Amino acid sequence: MAVLEELCEIVQKGKAKEVVVLVQQAIDEGFTAQQILDDGLLKGMGELGVRFKNNEVFVPEVLIAARALNQGSALLKEKMVEEGVEPLGCVVLATVAGDLHDIGKNLVRMMLEGAGFNVIDLGIDVSADKIVEAIKEHHPDLIALSALLTTTMAQQAAIIEAINAAGLRDSVKILVGGAPITQSFADEIGADFYAPDASSAADVAKSVVQ
Repeated sequence: MAVLEELCEIVQKGKAKEVVVLVQQAIDEGFTAQQILDDGLLKGMGELGVRFKNNEVFVPEVLIAARALNQGSALLKEKMVEEGVEPLGCVVLATVAGDLHDIGKNLVRMMLEGAGFNVIDLGIDVSADKIVEAIKEHHPDLIALSALLTTTMAQQAAIIEAINAAGLRDSVKILVGGAPITQSFADEIGADFYAPDASSAADVAKSVVQ
């Protein structure tokens, strides 16, 4: 297990080259893709997420760690397919129409991917119609909507109305977040969940599929 413990530590430090070396070493030592993911890569990202919530590390450290994790995961992909490792679930992610902010959304994507989810990232300035299309196409467990401006908060409500109108509301859970968003606003517009930060968003996603 020493290699997986080291991998857990190195992911948190964001040392991508060392992560790749350790993932290969773990493969060579006969660990399964699931073990390398759970006890190395995802464990490291999970521990970093807790430190992020506690303000012990900040956005740059999480972004660097997520990049390292993604490089390690890329090396594991073939082995995961061979072993039939399934993603935890599917999340459709977007910054709403009229809003061009993507740092927060990207951080959420990295935390979700780091937790083992398949993430369909629709990008920024995404209309309600595109969200509805994505639900029909991908059948996600969760829709995650980011709004960083007080002027675009209303778009989260509009998207929920469009999902209702399309008759899809019962098939998916909806998570909202972003700087001006609060729990009371999420309740008001009929969202299922509110997350104050990227790590909390990953926790919400895990609770949905569990």
